[in-house]
Amino acid sequence: MSVCSLHSELEIVASDMSAYKQLAAYHYREEKPVAVKAVFALKPRTGRGMSGSTPAGVIVYCAPNPRVELRTIATNGAFAELDKQTQLALINRNIRCIARLIIEPRFRGVGLATRLVRETMLRLEVPIIEALGVMPQVNPFLERAGMQAFAPRTPLAHVQLVEAFSAVGIEADQLIDPQAVQKKIDMLGWPAIDFLETRIAQFMKSHGTRRAMLGGLERTRYILNKLTQRPAYYIWFHPELEVTMS
Repeated sequence: MSVCSLHSELEIVASDMSAYKQLAAYHYREEKPVAVKAVFALKPRTGRGMSGSTPAGVIVYCAPNPRVELRTIATNGAFAELDKQTQLALINRNIRCIARLIIEPRFRGVGLATRLVRETMLRLEVPIIEALGVMPQVNPFLERAGMQAFAPRTPLAHVQLVEAFSAVGIEADQLIDPQAVQKKIDMLGWPAIDFLETRIAQFMKSHGTRRAMLGGLERTRYILNKLTQRPAYYIWFHPELEVTMS
């Protein structure tokens, strides 16, 4: 079946969490979305030849997180400098967040994720749609659907540890391969290993029980995940609806 014919075979319909449950196993996050506001599914058009009851894709919109740092930048401070109660009420009134978007594996790679976002944002009839995610940085379907991306700010502790790795010969572009990084760490001599371990201990102080992790591949994998997996922020403004501040 060609890409064009596949799109013509599918329609986007309002649905419920039962559609999400059918595809939840294909998403990298295990926890169930909360404060769900709307669900849409990609399903075969009535009378078409596609078989099966499982949707080809699903998108779940939820109430927004009241504390998102990059929202202030993206909205030019529209919700800043308000008392917490007013701020929360206005955010909930004006914003919906894409909490989950799943395409069934057989139908990936043909633009269905972009279509599902683009065609459902208008249906919510709110001024702002937002999303947070790491995967869209790899596959920029949110931007293709019309959302604007804002890169996450890098915490100072992350910058300092990346610089520490660089100081012992492990550059930033190498921090995507835990095994290779661990191999380089194992080959370090003194005082380089002492220097790096001191910097790692400083970094791990704010990571709860993880701060006591022993050196090795598991700890390196955890650290690199924290250094590289920071979600970007995405925002879309409805072309006809204005943010209501009262």
